[in-house]
Amino acid sequence: MKKQDATTLIELLKKRYSDATCSLDFTTPFELVVAVMLSAQCTDERVNQTTPTLFSRCKTIQDFADIDISELETIIHPCGFYKNKAKNIKLCAKQVLEKFHGEVPHTMEELTSLAGVGRKSANVILLEVFGIAEGIAVDTHAKRISNHIGLSKEKEPEKIEQDLLKIFPKQYWKDINHIFVWHGRNTCIARSPKCDTCVVKQFCKSYSSKK
Repeated sequence: MKKQDATTLIELLKKRYSDATCSLDFTTPFELVVAVMLSAQCTDERVNQTTPTLFSRCKTIQDFADIDISELETIIHPCGFYKNKAKNIKLCAKQVLEKFHGEVPHTMEELTSLAGVGRKSANVILLEVFGIAEGIAVDTHAKRISNHIGLSKEKEPEKIEQDLLKIFPKQYWKDINHIFVWHGRNTCIARSPKCDTCVVKQFCKSYSSKK
C-alpha cells in the first residue's frame, strides 16, 4: 500500500472511531502491566471484570510480590492460563522492586526484560503510561485487519509490526492499535465481518476478492 493510501485509510478509521482509547481499566502503571498480562488469550472485557477484585487486594507492587500464589491464581482464574500468569505477575513485581526501585521502566529494552512482558505488551505500556509510541502493538485484531486489508502477509506479530511501521507515518503510530481494536470489534469481526458497512473496504484485498 502506498503511504498516501495508508494515510487516507487511517484518517477514515480515526473519523469512524474518534473515541477509540485503551479498553483496559487501570489507575497505576503497574496495574496496566498486570492487566496487559491478563489480556493474553483473554478479552479485555473479562480482564476488566477480574481486575477490580485483584487491584483492591493488591494496592502496591509489593502486595503483588507478596500475595500467596494460590490466592492470586484463584482471583485471576477467569482470565485463563492463570498458573503461568500468576507466576509471571509475582516475578514481574519482584523484578520491578529489585531492579527498577519500584518504578515501572519506560524503555522497550527494560520492559521486555520483565517476566510476562513481550514487545506487544511493552508497546501498550509505553503508549498508555508514558505517551511513547515507539512501535505498534499487534494483537489479534491488528493481525487480522492487517492481513485482510493487505498491509502485511506475515503471521507473526513482530513481523506484522515491522510492515506497519514502514507503511504508516510515525504520527499515526499512537492511534493504530486503538483504531484496529475498535474496528475489529465493531466491523472487521473475525467470524462475521460487516464488509458492506466498512469505511475502508475500498482498500481491502479481502473485500475485493469477494466481489
